[in-house]
Amino acid sequence: MTEYESIVSTAVESDLDGILELQEANQTARGGSLSASLPRSRIAAMMQEMPLIVARRGAHVTGFLMSTSRTMNADIPIVKAMFDAYQGTPEAYVYGPVCVGEEERGKGLAQKMFAALKRLEPGREGILFIRQDNEPSLRAHVKMGMNQVASFSFKGSVYAVFSYVA
Repeated sequence: MTEYESIVSTAVESDLDGILELQEANQTARGGSLSASLPRSRIAAMMQEMPLIVARRGAHVTGFLMSTSRTMNADIPIVKAMFDAYQGTPEAYVYGPVCVGEEERGKGLAQKMFAALKRLEPGREGILFIRQDNEPSLRAHVKMGMNQVASFSFKGSVYAVFSYVA
């Protein structure tokens, strides 16, 4: 490994600042494609419930992949809209959001974080949504073996719902 490679592992509490910084930098208002901004307390609770995968270069968080039970973020309107469009299996969980820092894109980091999550949650269905105009994300998730199972509209945007079984 070189100093230029990111290492993928399960997030720890000391990663929270880096996760929040990366999340903020990739909000739609800043030209990014993240559809929600989760507060520190929510992300910390999510880390306790299910795996939160991070990529790090040194101490710098270069990417993250969140996962939650279907009930953890059920109060978030866009997550509710996703489950209204596609229920999935009773033990299904929410995949995402996933975010890779601009300097790390195109290096397979999302796929590496996804592989780590699948190893930790074998046999379970993951469900996610992607804004329909986010072509790079749509292509990346199809490439990872996910299938579109539904779509929905939310606040003027159309979203594709994807599913996979680890």
